[in-house]
Formats: sequence, structure tokens, C-alpha cells
Amino acid sequence: MNHIKRALFLFLLATLPVIAQQDITLEQIWSGAFRTQGMDELNAMKNTNQYTILNVNWSTRTAQIDLYDFATLKKVSTLIDSKDHSALKGIDSYTFSPDEKKILIATNSAYIFRHSFTADYFIYDIATKTLSKVGDSKIQEPTFSADNSKIAYGYENNLYVYNVATKKTTQITNDGKKNAIINGITDWVYEEEFAFVRAYDWNATGDKIAYIRFDETEVPEFTMDVYNKGLYPQPYTFKYPKAGEKNSKVSLHVYDVNKNATKKVNLNNFNAYYIPRIKWTNEAQMLSVQLMNRHQNNLDLVFVDANSGTATGILNEKDKAYVDVTDNLTFLADNSFIWTSEKDGYNHIYHYGKTGKLIKQVTKGAWEVTAYYGFDKKTKNIFYQSVENGSINRDVYRINIKGKKKTRLTPQTGTNDATFSPKFDYFINSFSNTTTPTQYTLHKAKDGKLVKEILDNNALAEGLKPYDLPTKEFTVITTPKGHKLNTWMIKPADFDPNKKYPVFMYQYSGPGSQQVANQWNSYNDYWFMMLAQQGYIVACVDGRGTGFKGAEFKKVTYKELGKYEVEDQIDAAKVIGQYNYVDASRIGIFGWSYGGFMSSNCILKGNDVFKMAIAVAPVTTWRFYDTVYTERYMQTPQENASGYDENSPINHVNKLKGSYLLIHGTADDNVHVQNTMLMVEALVQANKQFDWAIYPDKNHGIYGGATRLQLYTKMANFIKEKL
Repeated sequence: MNHIKRALFLFLLATLPVIAQQDITLEQIWSGAFRTQGMDELNAMKNTNQYTILNVNWSTRTAQIDLYDFATLKKVSTLIDSKDHSALKGIDSYTFSPDEKKILIATNSAYIFRHSFTADYFIYDIATKTLSKVGDSKIQEPTFSADNSKIAYGYENNLYVYNVATKKTTQITNDGKKNAIINGITDWVYEEEFAFVRAYDWNATGDKIAYIRFDETEVPEFTMDVYNKGLYPQPYTFKYPKAGEKNSKVSLHVYDVNKNATKKVNLNNFNAYYIPRIKWTNEAQMLSVQLMNRHQNNLDLVFVDANSGTATGILNEKDKAYVDVTDNLTFLADNSFIWTSEKDGYNHIYHYGKTGKLIKQVTKGAWEVTAYYGFDKKTKNIFYQSVENGSINRDVYRINIKGKKKTRLTPQTGTNDATFSPKFDYFINSFSNTTTPTQYTLHKAKDGKLVKEILDNNALAEGLKPYDLPTKEFTVITTPKGHKLNTWMIKPADFDPNKKYPVFMYQYSGPGSQQVANQWNSYNDYWFMMLAQQGYIVACVDGRGTGFKGAEFKKVTYKELGKYEVEDQIDAAKVIGQYNYVDASRIGIFGWSYGGFMSSNCILKGNDVFKMAIAVAPVTTWRFYDTVYTERYMQTPQENASGYDENSPINHVNKLKGSYLLIHGTADDNVHVQNTMLMVEALVQANKQFDWAIYPDKNHGIYGGATRLQLYTKMANFIKEKL
């Protein structure tokens, strides 16, 4: 090789890494360039050993529900394709009738709040391939009766029953009225904080419907201006109970389908301030109800005889802080039941007799059960997910109902989540970790043995190689106060330990939450990696109050939200600032919602530690937030004024020294823009300079069109300028 060729070769070799490494852009992130493939609307059938998936063709705007066999993974058939039915404007979601001969399909959905929506619903008969509409207008939360003959649904705050054969509709409540009375559908605060919308349930024989009635007449109203593009903004008014204010008065009712008659259930012997769950037991005329007091530190499980109306207390749980409702209540053949509780300090599975007598604590240990998958009545095995393999990981386990023969079914370390076949002989596992994009595999439920690979995201992994992305490094930070906090850190791919780097911290920090988890990238993660490519270290710390490390760690923040969590972020930042490769004068922090509350507090209370902060949609005083969430952790403002005021950033604006960016959407029905507006006024009156951005008609998520791209561009530019 002559010297010219050799010089050219060495030059090209030296420049290869520069040419190879591509820079991540916000346009790529928010256009979905790094989106993983998934198995959308994966549903296990109940009567056959099969499952369904909703496959969407985005180019043609059509969708089809495909049926697959669990054992072979082979596609059995396409149950319905929307392109064959002009009435279907795609398929938004679907559910089967109990006999799985009909499908209830939602299309043309219109969202109301976070979970609630109205839609046009159609019944599709699989055998005859015919489609028929339910109701004349958009309805809410329709479900089949157990005998497949009827469908109940909500419409304009009333409940209706539709007869599938005769197509006749019966209105079963008549007093529903906007911002006054709601039947069978939750009010705003129940939907947001108790996380359910359908507040009615069919019994096992299809002759009774239990429902909750909400009287929100005395609940204070909140009004948002909706700007749209009209000449005048339009007010949008809804009932929103702020901390310490009046909630809906709730009552429980049972409708007899055959008699067309309704009974109100007498719950006077219990503290029934909240009714966060109702569910029929396996005995057709016996209803289970979870009841809570206003402080949410006393929970009663009550059985109601639908015929006599008699309510009997079965189980009671109390806590010095609060008790979480459970969605894992499962009734077995003898009406004994599975229950999850953290009464021993960690969330575990319990088996109770139908009278409420404890039979067995099935799982135990200094770790948490994070999901309950079900009970196999044939083998008497329970299947669940837990953090036994470390609080940042998730694994799937099998254990018998006596608490014996526990088996870990997922060998790969990371985040595993299972969908079981109806017979509990197979499960489809979704797995990812920080270096492995989501993959779906079929396993035997007995021992977890891999049967077959279904879907991977290897193409995405391959496509990411030119970006030479850094990986999350997990560690545990010990603060000066001795608290051990899960942490991840993303360093630049060309990290040099002899250099000094600025640090951008991200957190959420809300009670029971988790951000330090061993799973594949979110949209934010790509943004953080983009910042790492630009020379920043990004770190995330889960402080006290976050979840999956036991009740004591989680509930330490009770009555003082924003005290210990803020201490931990400030202390963690000080520890990180002592690393040889960190420029301690250049540490910033970012958060959204509760995280925005936290980042605001950190720039104020930690003004000697943090140089800048970004707060998106933050609570600035808990007095502005809703009853159910706030009082669960804080009691009422009347009872705990100091807890509310001492840790609210709006009361500490005079401490601002660094650069502060405040962001909110005007149509945020959750954390009202009022929080930001009054924070702005407080900052102005304290003569503090800051930056802010308001997004018209955007809700708590601040998205739609180019909104996220513009928002993240603004935040990225702020980081570059201020950090």
C-alpha cells in the first residue's frame, strides 16, 4: 500500500465512528420512528384455547380481529375485517359475549376524560357475519349479560338494557342529568382516582344489574375556557371536588331485569363514603362491594344478598396511612376468594373462605406481588407477577393455593408480563429490558419452557445500531441520611471520566410510582439519549414514597407530600454532584404532573443545588387538586393545613434563584391550569424572572398534531441555554 493510499485508509478509519454515529432527532422520536411492534388488543378467549389480536392497517384505515391458536400460534381465521362493513369506521376496541359467538365492537370513539368515551357500538354475529347497531346514538360502557341475551349500557347519565333478539331497549333509570345525577357510570373523580368508568355489573345468571348512583348536585363546579377557532371561547363546566370539598353522594342499587324493578341497598351499618368497587360473586344472587371511609384508611368488603338486600361484612382492613382498593378479587367455585393486600408490609396474595376467614397467606416475603393473573381450578395453581428478583424487575411465577411449589416461569431478567390461555397450560410472555426491545414468546405454564417465538423487534434494534445509543446504568444511591434509592444514569456514548458533565435529572416521585425500571425505552428515554449525545448525563432517582419496595418506604410521605421526596432528590443530586465527572454547578431537574410539582419544589427548596428546572402541568398547591387522590395521602386541608402549605411550591417562590420553565395546557381537566396561573402571579409578585408556555385547548398530556414536537423542542432549547 503506497503512502497516499495508506494515509487515505487511516483517515477513513479515523472518521468511521463519526460517520457511523447518527444523531437522534425530536422529529424522529415524535413521528414514531422508534416505536416498537406489539400485539394490540391481545385477548385470551375463555371457552377455547385461542386468543385474538386487533391488527390495524394504518394506510387503509381498516382493522381486523384475527383468531389464533395458543398451542400452535397459527392464525385460525379473521373474525371480522372492517373494510367489509361500511358502517365500521375502523375498530377501536372490542369485547366478546360470554359464549363468544358475538363481538361488541366500538368505532368512531369520542373521549370525554382520561378513560371515559362514547362510541358507536355494533354487535357482530360471527356465524351469520351480520352487524347490528346498539342504540341510536353514541353510548358508554356496554356489556353483555351472562346469558348473552341482553346488553346494558350508559347514555346521558342513565342506564339502559337492550334485548339482542327483539332489539327492544328498556330504560332502567330516569333521573340522570348532566352535572347532577349519574347512574352506572362514574363521576370525574372516581374515573381519575379509582380508575374505573363502568359502575355497574351483571350477575352470573343475567337477571340482576348492580349499579352505583352518583348524586353530584352539591359537588363544586370547575369551568375551563375552550378556545377552538371560534369568535368567542366556550365554557366547559364539570363537577370537580377539590381537597376538602363535597364529593358525590353515592348509593348502591340492584335492578331486577325480570321484574323491571330497582332496590336501594342499605349500607348504613358501614362507612360507605366511597364505593370504589362492585363485583358479583359466583353465587348469582350475592354481590361483593368494597367500601371506604373518606380518609381511605378503612376498607370493608361486604357481601349483599340481592334478594333480601341484607349487607354482611366479610373482611375489614385498616391502616395508619391508607388502604389501596384491589382489582384482584377472584371468587373460586366454593365462593372462597383470592385477595391481595399489603397488610404485612408488602403486597401479597391471600386466600379467604366465603365467610371472610383467612385460609392461607399464599405469598410472603420482603417483595411485592405486582400483578395477579388468575387461578387454575384444575391444578389449584395461582399465577402472578412480582418483583422478587429485584424491585426494578418483573417476573412471572406459579404457586399452588397452599403457598407451596413456587416456580419462576420467566428466566430472562427484565420486565416480563403474561397473558394466559383459558386452560392455564400456555402463556404469551411480553419481555423487555433496557437493551432488549419488546419481544413476545409462547411458554408452557407448568415450567415456563419456551415453546415458540412470536414477535420480536430485532429490526428496530438493528435500525438503532448506527445511533450508538448509550444504555441505562442501574445503581443504588445512598443519601447522606442513609436512604438507599434506585437510580439509573445515561452517560454519553463517548463518556470520558476525566471530563466534567452537566446532569439533567428526571423523576415523577408520586406515591407508589416507579420510573427506575428495567424495561425498553419510552419516548422520553429517546429524548434523554438525544441529550446524552449532546453532552449531558441524564439521571433518574426513585425516592421515598415510590412503589414496590414495601409499604413503609411508600407510605413515609403520608400527610406531607413533597417533603421527603424533595429531600431525596436534593440529597441524590448532591451525591451525584460529588462524582469526579460531574459539574456540580450544572444540575437541572424535570418532571410532569406530580413530577412537575417535584421539580418546582426542587428548584426552590434546593436553590443551591439545582441550576434549572422544567415543570410540566404541575400541581403548585394540593389545595387545588381533587379529593380522592389528595386526601388519601394528606387528609383534608381543614385537618392538615400545614402539610398542604409547607410543601407547596406556590408558597416558596421567593427562594427562586435558577432558571425555571413552567408549562401547562389550558384544557387540563386533571391538574387545572389554575395551578400555573396562580404560580405565575406568585412569581410575578415576588419579582422573580422565569419562562413559561401555555398550550391552548390541550389536556394533561399536551399532545395532538405537532404539539409534542414543539413542546420538546422548547424544553431541549431551554436545557441547552440554561444548563
